[in-house]
Amino acid sequence: MLITLAPIAVAVSPAAAQDRGRPLQPPKAPATPIVDSFPASAAGDGATTGGYNLSRWAEDWRGNKDPAKRKDVIDRLKYVEIAGDGDVYATFSGELRLRVNVTTNPGLLKTEAQRQDITRIVGGVDLHLGRHVRVFGELAHGGISGENLGSPAGNLRNDLAVQQLFLEAQGDVGGLDTGIRVGRQEFTDGPNLLTSARDNNALRFVLNGVRGYARGTAARIDLFDFNYTAYGPKGLGDDPRDRNTRFSGGVIGYAVPTTLFGKSKLYIDPFLYRLRAREEQWGTESGREERMFAGVRAWGDAGPVTIDWTVDHQFGTFDGRDIDAWQVFAAQTYKLGKAATAPRIGVHVDYGSGGGAFTGGKLSNASGLFGNNIYFSYGLFLTPTNFLGISPNFTINPVKPVRLTVEYQFTFRPSETDAVYRAAGTPYARTETVRGKEVGQVARLQAVWTMTPRLSTTLRLEHMQAGDALTRAGYGNSMFGAAWISYRF
Repeated sequence: MLITLAPIAVAVSPAAAQDRGRPLQPPKAPATPIVDSFPASAAGDGATTGGYNLSRWAEDWRGNKDPAKRKDVIDRLKYVEIAGDGDVYATFSGELRLRVNVTTNPGLLKTEAQRQDITRIVGGVDLHLGRHVRVFGELAHGGISGENLGSPAGNLRNDLAVQQLFLEAQGDVGGLDTGIRVGRQEFTDGPNLLTSARDNNALRFVLNGVRGYARGTAARIDLFDFNYTAYGPKGLGDDPRDRNTRFSGGVIGYAVPTTLFGKSKLYIDPFLYRLRAREEQWGTESGREERMFAGVRAWGDAGPVTIDWTVDHQFGTFDGRDIDAWQVFAAQTYKLGKAATAPRIGVHVDYGSGGGAFTGGKLSNASGLFGNNIYFSYGLFLTPTNFLGISPNFTINPVKPVRLTVEYQFTFRPSETDAVYRAAGTPYARTETVRGKEVGQVARLQAVWTMTPRLSTTLRLEHMQAGDALTRAGYGNSMFGAAWISYRF
């Protein structure tokens, strides 16, 4: 499975991801294989590695009920028994992240450098009220200071927000692991380049609504209906549900038989999304948009090869105009050895159609939904709209706890009569009026040092070399650097 929380494609085999089993059921004996539920690492909740998941509710710490498995006082917080039968307990979680971003020529315009000093503080509790019901809640603070900041958004500066709060009911229905989550929650089911919690920000991207699921041994289905969240900068009262933007749909997951390619772990996930926005803008026009995303994702590993392939067709209407757009994401890596830390070489090719935003008629601009834009640029200079990128990369572990990835991306625009787009689908002004296919070349380096399972530090460097599609419109080059340290428990 390609973990693309960092924009460089870092391949992690699903076999290396620690399945958490069915979270609300009694734990199985360690030697007992989990054969009665869909593999948790492929269930649409993200992968759990070393006990930790980006979505903290996807972790399973019931093993810490045994005092012998607790190494320190923090381990005691991972399983706090409330009732003597062991089915009523709480798991506490938290994160402190200190981060610095520096960008020269922000917006690719010649101006003073921007420095962002970003603080993230998160505290959460996962309260299990028996085998079938739980409540998960998370409070978060985001702080930002620095130079040349402009007006920071509410997901960067926020005194206090309810980042997540939902009720989940789960049980066995006809031999299927079924459940429903109601409330504010993260959603990362599907291609990471379309649906992501966007860990890059101080506060993560969360949705409000309902998600239901049913999971068997080889297949699953998830259905959902959400609204976006409108983060404000102050306390708990200014982060309401955004009723102007509604996201709904479903994902079907199928586990390919492991014998098909010889001990492989491969998954096929068809998906259908619908995004309805009362006020969307393309080019100089704004209006109501209803956009469908119909696609399929194939991902996983077979021997030394890891793939993550997605194709989706987008259709619907924007301000009375037809939408007809396409995206293709194809990432693959090859492991040069059998050890978990063996080097990997790879390439990802990504395409998002463009056209029609400034010329009228049919709209062919692909939408990046709320995907992981840093996959294309650390500095958020690019997004998969009117986009073609080819990115070879190489990953090594010079020492076991350090992972180093280098990547070089060649970027073009399919339509010269449409703009070049940055994150959030914002066009670079005037680029639709100039000719030129080359958007630019992006050189990137990322180093991650996992000092302990709880403590890690990350360094990112990027150079954006503007191509003629940008320079002819008055834009230039930029350097981006980021470094942060994160402690989570």
